[in-house]
Amino acid sequence: MSTAQAEISAILMDKVADWLTQSALAGDDLETLVKGFCERLAAAGLPLKRVHLGFSMLHPLYDALGFTWLRGQGLEVEGFRNEDGAHSDRFLNSPYYHLLSHKLDHLRRRLDPSVTSEFPVFDELRLMGVTDYMAFVHPFNGNTSQGMMGSWSTDSASGFSDSMISALLRIQNHLAIAAKMAVLTKLADNMMTTYLGGDAGRRVLDGQIKRGEGDTIRAALVMGDMRGSTRLAQTAGREIYIDTLNQFFDAIAAPFNRRGGQIMSFLGDGFIAVYPCERHRAQSEIACQAALAAAHKASARMMDLNLRRKEQGLGGIKFGIGLHVGNVMFGNVGLTDRLTFSVFGSAVNEVQRLQTLTKKYPHSVLASKDFASYCGANSWLTLGEEELAGIKQKLTVLSPDLSGALAPDEDGALEPIYDRISDAEQVMLLHRDAARLSAGEPRKLQ
Repeated sequence: MSTAQAEISAILMDKVADWLTQSALAGDDLETLVKGFCERLAAAGLPLKRVHLGFSMLHPLYDALGFTWLRGQGLEVEGFRNEDGAHSDRFLNSPYYHLLSHKLDHLRRRLDPSVTSEFPVFDELRLMGVTDYMAFVHPFNGNTSQGMMGSWSTDSASGFSDSMISALLRIQNHLAIAAKMAVLTKLADNMMTTYLGGDAGRRVLDGQIKRGEGDTIRAALVMGDMRGSTRLAQTAGREIYIDTLNQFFDAIAAPFNRRGGQIMSFLGDGFIAVYPCERHRAQSEIACQAALAAAHKASARMMDLNLRRKEQGLGGIKFGIGLHVGNVMFGNVGLTDRLTFSVFGSAVNEVQRLQTLTKKYPHSVLASKDFASYCGANSWLTLGEEELAGIKQKLTVLSPDLSGALAPDEDGALEPIYDRISDAEQVMLLHRDAARLSAGEPRKLQ
């Protein structure tokens, strides 16, 4: 880069600020916002080599998102899980930790090759040609655990000029406002997806929030249930019970949330899932066969889980799954100001009764004849006809042959293995430590 410290155009920086406002109002996601922002800063004449931004999130899987932009290389995005992790010594000596532990808003350092690096990250930045570095913390609401952290790096031979620093400090405020809006939008989407499922969440966000609003759809239906949970809750204690229940759901429910399946509700120790389809045979076959494949996979995952539990000296978990197909109401029911979004109707009652029959028959997966008729050449064992409570006609009950080989499990192992802690994770761990320190809690190192 040139050694000259060109003045930064206030007009062009105002254009970047205007773009941030319009992007936020348009509801752009955080990745689009950050990428467009960084590219526009560079286009406005700021000699940025690297930008790193981290945002805390409320999400069931991730505590934060981290973004690293490199000039000429684009944007890298990292999400990280909400599990406790160990701080590395390197990161405990990072600029971010220095900011938080000293309650500073900004930190600027010139990277002089002749001087020993104050922070380990500076060695890496020097290799990239970085000459000047500025880190910052920007809370969204006065709480350091909810907000934005980041850093600006330049490879300009003369480093950041005062006009560059002034421009960055001003634009940070605009970025924080736009980012907060994007985070809140993402939060709403996360919460709807987490608690209602993808399709139902989108319907609610699109305004389908009145009692009785919904559609009648055709779907393959799945009802799953854990056996013996009442006894376990009474004898094992709350933590063991919840841990066991989560293991059960991780193993058995996850396959039904793939390939067109949607878990609509968790009902105590059970769940209901749907595979929506059109009202003709081809689509019904696709839905039912996908549900059957998921039942196959769920049974295998439960077998694997129980083998692991046996190795740990724990008891096995028994389960029942019912499979059916039919028309259901997909929408809102409840009170005018307190609704639930799920599926309802006689077909739902029938699949629930089928699942209950796994207590009677020595088979963990049962299906109706209607469901089996859409599953092609799969082998079925007819168990008999059953009179189901509240249902006039008898239902023919069958059990599928689940002894065949499984395709590779695209859901991965039951317990994901993470071989490293990402930069985004480290940032959020610092957020967490700062919140604990401000509350008077000791910092936890593992």
